[in-house]
Amino acid sequence: MSHSVDSETADPVLVAERAHLALAAERLTEMRTAAAAVVDGGVDAWASERLGAARAERLRTLAADPGVPPFFGRTDTRSDDHGAETFHIGRRHVRDAAGDPVVIDWRAPMSRPFYQASAADPQGLARRRRFGFSGGELTGYEDEVLAVSSPAHPQEPGSFLRAEIERPRSGPMRDIVATIQPDQDDIVRAPLAESVCVQGAPGTGKTAVGLHRAAYLLYTHGGQLSRTGVLVVGPNRAFLRYIEQVLPTLGEVDVEQTTVADLTARVPVRAADRPQVAVLKGDARMAEVLRRALWGEIRKPADSVQVPLAGRKYRVPVERLKRYVDDLRRRSRADDDQQLLHYAAGRERLMMLVAEDARRQKEEAGGSPSDAETRRAARSAEVRALCDEVWPARDAAGVLCRLWSDPERLARAAHGLLDDDEQALLGWPVPPRSVRTAPWTEADAVLVDELAGLLERTTGYGHVVVDEAQDLSPMQCRAVARRLAAGTLTVLGDLAQATSPWSPSDWRETLAGLGRPGTVVRPLTSGYRVPGEVLDFANRLLPLIAPDLPAATAVRAEPGALRLRPVTAFAVPLVRVVEDLSSAPGSIGIVCPDAAVAEVAALLTGAGLPARVLTDDADAARVAVVPATLAKGLEFDAVVVVDPAAIVAAEPRGLHRLYVVLTRAVSTLVVLHRDDLPAPLADHPAL
Repeated sequence: MSHSVDSETADPVLVAERAHLALAAERLTEMRTAAAAVVDGGVDAWASERLGAARAERLRTLAADPGVPPFFGRTDTRSDDHGAETFHIGRRHVRDAAGDPVVIDWRAPMSRPFYQASAADPQGLARRRRFGFSGGELTGYEDEVLAVSSPAHPQEPGSFLRAEIERPRSGPMRDIVATIQPDQDDIVRAPLAESVCVQGAPGTGKTAVGLHRAAYLLYTHGGQLSRTGVLVVGPNRAFLRYIEQVLPTLGEVDVEQTTVADLTARVPVRAADRPQVAVLKGDARMAEVLRRALWGEIRKPADSVQVPLAGRKYRVPVERLKRYVDDLRRRSRADDDQQLLHYAAGRERLMMLVAEDARRQKEEAGGSPSDAETRRAARSAEVRALCDEVWPARDAAGVLCRLWSDPERLARAAHGLLDDDEQALLGWPVPPRSVRTAPWTEADAVLVDELAGLLERTTGYGHVVVDEAQDLSPMQCRAVARRLAAGTLTVLGDLAQATSPWSPSDWRETLAGLGRPGTVVRPLTSGYRVPGEVLDFANRLLPLIAPDLPAATAVRAEPGALRLRPVTAFAVPLVRVVEDLSSAPGSIGIVCPDAAVAEVAALLTGAGLPARVLTDDADAARVAVVPATLAKGLEFDAVVVVDPAAIVAAEPRGLHRLYVVLTRAVSTLVVLHRDDLPAPLADHPAL
């Protein structure tokens, strides 16, 4: 049962809630003022620095968000011996001067019933209240009375909830704290120790769920994650710009957001691989090729070494040197009983083993060398010269440059792994003058990062969120896994939207590559953002592209949301469609084959329409011409798909790409096609 009121209604409940809103805003301002006024007692420089950092962090978390009210919901508990309690739920905790809560953070345990309670399972609530706002002003409320009833007759979502879910979105992604659904909330609040893989169909909110999970974990495990950090990995910079405001809106400002390309940017990328070369460089076999190439730099000692220690020299025979080197080399592979030894650490360990050998000799002769003397012996010119000859210092880019430039070196490293034709694809026909001027590609950068991880330990994070994970190559998966250390993952993706050459048919391969093979896959199949008419149309492709996946179901219908228009030429119809859509508020994405972007943009700008091409480095305009390969993860109020047949023909997994493109609209989808649509779409009633 629900009840809603208009802002003009003289309702005492509305008056009281407006007063509480004013109180919350006032108390939040006071909390901000108090945080700014904190000064240190001049104890010492370190304490002052830490207090200043804490004060700055506190001010950031309390920063005002224009147009975002302090709360969006309320719960009323059932009466018991202690009486009923009322809690207002908001994006952050607000307290009064006595320390009592005015607003409860949405991540707090006592807020969970707001998201999970139902008529069948009230979870101690008598009522749930949602609020309507306009320009920051509270304009109405809606009550849901939670009485125990039959689970077979669930209560329908109220009009306020549906209106918020269906509200068209322009600009960057917003948070969904006011509308998180029970299946989403279960994922958001999964324990930090648990890695989660979300198989989310279009419009199910998987990206938002992953970001809100990061915010929840930071709230719940702030002390731990403040030391180890949280990393969000997206598919491209355009996507990151789209999501970049979600976490700051939730009060989390110190989460690193990046792409795999930026994460692995250890060399300047100035070239592009042919498709078959890029596929090969992303293959999991490359990990062993690189391991062999690096550890193949080590040579067997050819002679003994004289180690200076405490005024004398001690001879370490070549037989013992060989044993030390062999023992360390065996640790270049990790197994259940032994931790992987990084190359640079192995070099340092060899220097110490040689020095410790000399120390034992001196002790056997009655001496007692100190630890400092032993360390100096390990750094002596004689020991360094030995290691330079046997275990030379290397850098990651240099190792790969030599590998691509030397066919014999590559053949040794790739023996039994890559055939002759594959090796020929990898080698550079003309060796570069230097490592810096080499024709590095994005795939090379990932391989350099792999080598860097073999050389030295990569800094890890406490939790990593990786979106569009279905498109990661095995080598990219390894790059993400290196950043995990002992941390956990939130993996987000949709196998039906898999467009890369490495895209799997199930999640097991990707999760194994990410280092978390036992991760549980949690499906999200309720589409909240894509209209039912659009989603049903796109779902016709599923039997061809992902036959084992259940079709998503939309929670909202919008008659007229789908328009299919056959045309003989695109120019005039496209201009007219965009002109028509421009009369309504909201964003418009004109998605077309990558090769047609310039032509489509010229058509629109020539007609006087303010269209701008969306690129990886430029923000989307209200009217954006979007290359099909950049559309994934983005949303537009209205989408115009130009030439779907050409989108399909442009790449091997073109039907998957078309599925992505068709599911970007939140209100209207117009498809302009000159050639026949793919067979599953061709008999749609809208034609």
